[in-house]
Amino acid sequence: MTARQPAEWEPHAATWTAWPSAPDLWEADLGPARAEVAALVWAIAEHERVELLVATEEAAASAHEALHGANVRFHRQAFGDIWLRDTGPLFLGSSAGPAAAGFRFNGWGGKYQLDGDEAVAAFVAHAAGVPLARHDWVLEGGAIEVDGSGLCVTTEACLLNPNRNAGMDRAEVESHLRRDLGLERVLWLGDGLANDHTDGHVDNLARFVAPGVLALPVAAGTDDPNVEVYDDAYDRARDFGLDLVRVPSPGAVIVDGVAVPASYMNWYVANGVVVVPTYGVANDEAAVGVIGSLFPGRRTVGLRANAILTGGGSFHCITQQQPA
Repeated sequence: MTARQPAEWEPHAATWTAWPSAPDLWEADLGPARAEVAALVWAIAEHERVELLVATEEAAASAHEALHGANVRFHRQAFGDIWLRDTGPLFLGSSAGPAAAGFRFNGWGGKYQLDGDEAVAAFVAHAAGVPLARHDWVLEGGAIEVDGSGLCVTTEACLLNPNRNAGMDRAEVESHLRRDLGLERVLWLGDGLANDHTDGHVDNLARFVAPGVLALPVAAGTDDPNVEVYDDAYDRARDFGLDLVRVPSPGAVIVDGVAVPASYMNWYVANGVVVVPTYGVANDEAAVGVIGSLFPGRRTVGLRANAILTGGGSFHCITQQQPA
């Protein structure tokens, strides 16, 4: 069997994440972001071990204080920022045992190149005791979503962006996904969310909830900044032949006069819980309820993620599952 990334809902050995550590990046949001990450870690650690990267002595002390007594292993390792979905390895499974794939990381098309991020994949794979295969092309974990059967969904706006792999066309990207991750079928969506500095990571837009079953947002109203994005994604996924379910959108979440890429789709599925980011808006409760209905047998909890979002992402962006 080709090595392939299992679906997120398959059993985990652990979850990898990182502690907000850089005051110059987080500024006034450092404390609130740490509180939100702590709530996420506590929720996951009730069901599986959490492997936590801490970049500095001060950050380690802060994390130990916030997470004392939780099922957490701490790893002192320098990194640029907490987005392990993109900087960490993609863990794979095969008949030969566990493996991991590491890709070039160029700071989301050169926007945020931070010292230490390029070393995260190798550190995590080594600490997990899993062999790492390095691949010389740019791919971030948040740019693809898989259902475990060889099917993945991505966006043209990200994976065909010349700021990632200039000169690579759709056929070449698909060939690389097949060769390196065992992904045999690719659904291409168009754009990602408005003002998403990742150039449209799919984990803010479309998530599998079962093999061949894709969840997509539905706009919260005519002022939703992503109405056309959601409609186009739905049309493409329907034409591809997938079963579709709809999740409410948060609608327009405005910070300093700008619509930020808030999304309930950036949930994280752990062994016994699904953690959904919420934003203090009207659709929070409804979205958590709908997502919970998609994962029977798991507790579903909504946790605020406004401070983490100031850094550009949410719970799925900062986690990476290590399959059992």
